[in-house]
Amino acid sequence: MHPRAWWHDFALDGAALRVRATGVRVPLSPAVLSDFAHWTPYFLAVKSLEAEVVRDGPRIGFAPHAPRPWFLIWAAARLSGLRLARSRDDTDILFHFEDATYSARPEGWTGAGMNLDCADISKSRVAQVFEAAFGRTLAVDPERPGAPFVDKSETNAAHDGTVRTGPVTRAPGRCYQRLIDTVAPDGMAEDLRCVTVGGQIASVFVKRRPAARRFENHNAEVRLTAPEAVFSDAERRQIAGFCAQLRLDWGGLDVLRDRRTGDIWIVDANKTDMGPPVSLPLRDKLTATRQIAAQLRLRCETLLQTSPAS
Repeated sequence: MHPRAWWHDFALDGAALRVRATGVRVPLSPAVLSDFAHWTPYFLAVKSLEAEVVRDGPRIGFAPHAPRPWFLIWAAARLSGLRLARSRDDTDILFHFEDATYSARPEGWTGAGMNLDCADISKSRVAQVFEAAFGRTLAVDPERPGAPFVDKSETNAAHDGTVRTGPVTRAPGRCYQRLIDTVAPDGMAEDLRCVTVGGQIASVFVKRRPAARRFENHNAEVRLTAPEAVFSDAERRQIAGFCAQLRLDWGGLDVLRDRRTGDIWIVDANKTDMGPPVSLPLRDKLTATRQIAAQLRLRCETLLQTSPAS
């Protein structure tokens, strides 16, 4: 559970970085270099703060993979006071960490854990669970004429959504969802990125970008806010119910609030979310990480107390 240094995941391939595990090439564009420049101070700050943390909590392990530093759980675990397990035999809480849309429960584990049974985070599954939790239909039939809708990949973190109008022939691996109006008078689309632990919202990142780039992963501005500042008690209970039905013990939710009706819609769920957002000021990044870390520790302690194997 102590993998090789994270920089060995990459190889320089001309003017790009190649991810060794997948072969994907990441061009060294100005945007990528800017993101790295914003992320590095946060990484160094977490490493500095980690040295002051008293590790006296349960031992957390990860399977089948250990998270790298750009995943939010990496920083949260290190600032939580949880001990980092060295092996399965040394683990109290097993965190199922696999950066994939579909994944099977880790074999042979019968103890307490997080995301053990969160096997499917496809967009269609998210829409199905949303309807069960909120009683409103997010999915649309693209082959029927009607209002504009969003056509996007089922795959996690694809960021390839486009607005279309039916009829459109269904395509394999694509999901079709209602288009939610989140565009403010200034032309900026807004979404609420909620980091949830045990179904409870630990932090909310309010992300804004031009409406024409609403599906991209680069934000024009980001601010940190409290859950109660943007959601009612009833909405937070519904979000907790959504997480329970998806079996999502840890994850990031993309929540959109319709500006015409006031309703909220969960359009995406990510169980291996990166973050905090690079555009967020460093002080707010660290504040959010501490909030999330505290929730993570509380969740692990609760799981350990209530697990049949404890």
